[in-house]
Amino acid sequence: MSESPERRHYRRDSRSPRRREYVSKGAGRSSSRRRSPGPSKPYDRRPRDNGYGDRDRVRDNESKKGYSEKDREKERAVDRKRYDGDVKKEDPDAPMVEPEKPNFGNSGLLAKETNTIKGVEVKYNEPPEARKPTKNWRLYVFKGSEQVDLIHIYRQSCYLIGRDTVVTDIPIAHPSCSKQHSAIQYRQISEKNEYGDVTTTVKPFIIDLESTNGTYVNDVEIPKSRYYELRGSDVIKFGTSSREYVLLAEDASE
Repeated sequence: MSESPERRHYRRDSRSPRRREYVSKGAGRSSSRRRSPGPSKPYDRRPRDNGYGDRDRVRDNESKKGYSEKDREKERAVDRKRYDGDVKKEDPDAPMVEPEKPNFGNSGLLAKETNTIKGVEVKYNEPPEARKPTKNWRLYVFKGSEQVDLIHIYRQSCYLIGRDTVVTDIPIAHPSCSKQHSAIQYRQISEKNEYGDVTTTVKPFIIDLESTNGTYVNDVEIPKSRYYELRGSDVIKFGTSSREYVLLAEDASE
């Protein structure tokens, strides 16, 4: 037996007439939907980052095009200038803060790099008055009363002495000697004679490079890190080695 349309409609909406009237008028819904937005606050229209946040969006766009360190430095310079301008507006009497300027002074790293031989740093640097000798200086090496070697030391202005065979010119294998023990340096010295005339001569000197066991000239230990003048027939010893190096010279023919 089929039902009439009025009966089916009644079953679908079985609420009471008062309830249907209440719902039809919109009751029960949130009133916030009909609430009109109030006036915006003044600070809502003002950028919270004073425009500095735009660089982040620009950086994201530029990163796709190949953003480099140079571009970043430019942005930092613009930000510093903008910040200084804002500070000047707030306090006109405030001094402008200048960015730190680059320092092009000598750091010593280049000299250290150039004073390296095969990866080994040389402790000694020649002075400005370094010159090649005008005499044929030689070192006669004795062990006891026997001569064991002869070393010519007139072909260059400096001779480094020590156990390190990579950088030294005169290697010494004795364990009491340091890797870079001392150096024989020829220096141009200006002197006045009894008549007041100034003459220049090239003389040999020796300097101890702060070795552990010292350098001796005629059985006397010389000061460390200071030039000590050498003369003909001087006897040089290094550390506790028994070898003696006798300095002799003859007039150079070159």
